[in-house]
Amino acid sequence: MHDGTGRIVVQNLTKQFGPVAAVQNLSFTVEPGSVTGFLGPNGSGKTTTLRMLLGLVTPTVGTGLINGTTFAQLGNPARVVGAVLEAQGFHPKRTARNHLRVYAAAIGVPDSRAEQVLQLVGLGAAGSRKAGGFSLGMKQRLALATALLGDPQILVLDEPANGLDPEGIAWLRSFLQSYARSGRTVLISSHLLAEIEQTVDQVVIISRGQTMYYGPLDNLRDQQQGRVLVQPSDTAGLVAALREDGINAIEQLPDGRIAITGVESKQVADIALKAGVSIYGIQEEKADLERLFFQLTNGQYAAPGQNQYTQQPPPGYQQPGYQPGYQQQGYQQPGPGYQQQAYQQQQPGYQQQPGHQTPPQGAYLQPPSGYEQQYQQPPQAPPAPQAPQGYEPPQGYEPPPGQQQPPQDNPYGQQHGQSGLGGGA
Repeated sequence: MHDGTGRIVVQNLTKQFGPVAAVQNLSFTVEPGSVTGFLGPNGSGKTTTLRMLLGLVTPTVGTGLINGTTFAQLGNPARVVGAVLEAQGFHPKRTARNHLRVYAAAIGVPDSRAEQVLQLVGLGAAGSRKAGGFSLGMKQRLALATALLGDPQILVLDEPANGLDPEGIAWLRSFLQSYARSGRTVLISSHLLAEIEQTVDQVVIISRGQTMYYGPLDNLRDQQQGRVLVQPSDTAGLVAALREDGINAIEQLPDGRIAITGVESKQVADIALKAGVSIYGIQEEKADLERLFFQLTNGQYAAPGQNQYTQQPPPGYQQPGYQPGYQQQGYQQPGPGYQQQAYQQQQPGYQQQPGHQTPPQGAYLQPPSGYEQQYQQPPQAPPAPQAPQGYEPPQGYEPPPGQQQPPQDNPYGQQHGQSGLGGGA
């Protein structure tokens, strides 16, 4: 039912989750005999693309083909594609060996194949241990062993080095390269850019669900000019000699070295020798995958200033999920001429009168003419307790400061027609 080439072809693949476009018009091809790195920031659509390729998510538009057909039409797909999207699909009480035997029976391979793949991934001594007690790195190896049961022509791995120690990462790199050299196809996604750079032959870099680069890694490097880093005894003398030779792409580095772009180290050394400038250190710096990655992905979801490679989105870009004309609710930037008003702490019970305008900053608050504060007075402290009628304090008693003893003929503080309910007029 398939052509048997081992080729993966993604054509105009698009996936829309409501208003969010997770993948947009994505196209690339993975050839057999090579290891292809599938790279992109978090949320760029890598896992969604792999799920569509493996028949776990239905594309909105486009196709993902394996051997010229969809995954659902492969017949016995485990004999064609071995995939690891997450290393958690294990029964915790089942041993690694029995786990593999269950999958071997499901795809129609003998139990002996379980022993072979255990040895292949370095779990031969742990076959009788329960998977629930495995470390994350051991679970990654067991997941890879499961993918290898059918001796597939194609491997699709999502973050296969997650949880592996340095020895395990080196083993995985060697295994994947030898697997591809046997004429098979390997597609891996990863965030370990330094490790991917040592493993892959070609890369697919996506950002915001779109293809930013697809092709050999060496071609991507060739598009960027390397630099020569020099530590001279006389910086000004070397810079002058370089400029006299027509070399002007010179940059002073914070550590005292200078970086010269577009030249070879031998040329710089010859110029320094002719100028009588000693060289304490010299090295060639080529553009690494990390720098190229940041340049191509435009700092997706990165806050400004977080790294030196952050760039602004291209003109006309709209982040998926934002509708035209949408304005974020909340704080609005004040326009020209705006003056911030002084904040006035209001007392409990204060109510601004209709039509009352907040005065400019620093103005003295004076009530308008005719303004009467009715029921707007801030609450006052309750009046001091008064002695009941007929009460006489003991000899020598003096009331507390600020409290006056009412006269005997007016125990409630009412005199001359004034009310004592509010503590005085």
